[in-house]
Parts: sequence; structure tokens; C-alpha cells
Amino acid sequence: MKLVSYTRDGATRHGYVADEAAGTVAELGDGDLAALVEAGAGTDAAWRPGDVAGTHRLADLAVRAPIARPTKVLAVAANYQDHVAEGGGKPLDKSTLAPRLFLKPGTSVADPGADIVLPAISTQVDWEAELVVVVGRGGRDIPVEKALDHVAGYAVGNDVSARSVDYGYPRETSSPAVGYFDWLAGKWPDGFAPYGPYLVTADEVPDPQDLGVQLEVNGTLRQNGSTAGMIFTVAELVAFASRLMTLESTDIIMTGTPAGVGQASGTYLAAGDEMTVRIAGLGTLTNRVV
Repeated sequence: MKLVSYTRDGATRHGYVADEAAGTVAELGDGDLAALVEAGAGTDAAWRPGDVAGTHRLADLAVRAPIARPTKVLAVAANYQDHVAEGGGKPLDKSTLAPRLFLKPGTSVADPGADIVLPAISTQVDWEAELVVVVGRGGRDIPVEKALDHVAGYAVGNDVSARSVDYGYPRETSSPAVGYFDWLAGKWPDGFAPYGPYLVTADEVPDPQDLGVQLEVNGTLRQNGSTAGMIFTVAELVAFASRLMTLESTDIIMTGTPAGVGQASGTYLAAGDEMTVRIAGLGTLTNRVV
């Protein structure tokens, strides 16, 4: 099912899409989807039809990020061969690599439809369409073959990234470490991790490695890939992350982006631009740049 968080009458609530054609949502309760995910979203243990507290038109609601403050926001760099290639890199042999995980702060999370504010520290802000994994059941040292059992569902995401960083004063930049930390800092600004509009439960996504991923800027197609192009699969990412840290319910993992980012062509976002990300079966995420 498609679960959704939204604001109604000034309060955050959650429910599920009852009739997609009619655009109606059956309300399940107060707050966002965090409690439902912790209870086992998409299972009988999490909700019952008798729990529905009314039906509303989705068009009348302000849709929010499925979980406003995930326990952790994990992301993966360089996880599509075509994206590595467009940046001038050689094909990666995953047998000699580990997934390149990094963290984004909770303040980077933004709602579907929210304005993404260009930060003062950068003039080169870029887009990255990504499949988002929402962890349902946490764990440590999860085997790859069991990893998808720990996934509550999936969402559409955009790992917005500042490709340049200017702190407003001269710096010594000859050390490679400076470039790495500037790259990392470019992932951290407020609003740089919009995701939604739905949390589509895992039972609706039989193969997370077979989903088309597209991104448009102002109606022009910029990215057109598939999760089949991932170097490390969703299961491998979940398992690997759980070797480094305890995964917890409501963690999210942004799984990398296919080719077509702005940096490859020297094209960056400007105020007034509109980014639209689509992932097959998961919905459409649109955010405007201001």
C-alpha cells in the first residue's frame, strides 16, 4: 500500500491511499508514519481497517515527508556505474570495494513540494534522483539474504548536493582531505534530502532492482536510469550498513544516483528551477528551488 504523512487542520497525520484514481486517503492517526513503521508498516500488526478515522481528498492535504526526522539519514556515493563514468571514473569492480556510505543531518530532510533554498556557501547546487529505503525492523550484522526482510518500504528521493563550497575567506586547498570534506559538507545544507510523497510498503515492490528512475528540471529530462544499474543492491547496502552500525526502525538510506547530474555538463540549479523525480510505482517528488 501507499502510506502517506500529511498536514490536516494544522496537525500532522498519516494514512494510506484508499483510492488512487479518486485521490482519497484513509486516515489512520496522528503524527507522521514513524510509529506505524516501528509497529510493522504494511502488516496486520500495524493497522486494521477498523482503525480508519475518516477519508480525505489528497489534493486538500499538505503532503509531508513520510518520516520527518528519521533516526538516521544514510546515503551512498558512486553507486551507479554510469554516474561514475560521467564523472570521468573507470568502471568499479565491486568485489574489491565497500559501499561508500555517508550521513546527512536530519535537518536536510524536506517535504514533497517544499522549496529548496540555495545556500550562501555554494553557486553550484546539483540534483541526484535516488531510491530511498525505509528501514522497518532494525538489526546488526544482517545477512544479505535476510536484508530485504528489514525494509518497511520505499520512497522517491533527491540527494541535492552543493558541488562547490565557499566559506567566504581564503583557504589552503592543496590537501586532498580538503576536497573530500568540502564534498561532504555540500551534502549537509538544510532541505537537501527531500523525499516522498509516499512510503510504498515493501510488499508492493517485489524487486527493488527493477525500478525506472527519472529526473526532470523545468520539464527537461536530465536523468533516465534504472535501479538495475546499482553497483551495490539494496540488500547489500542494508547488510553492509548493519555491519558498521545498528540499523534502527525509521532509518532511511538514499541509495545513489544514475547518470545525468548537472555537474557532468556544468549545469547547476538556479532560483525558480523545478526538480521532478519519478520512480516507477513509487510516485512523483517535486521541489522548487528558491
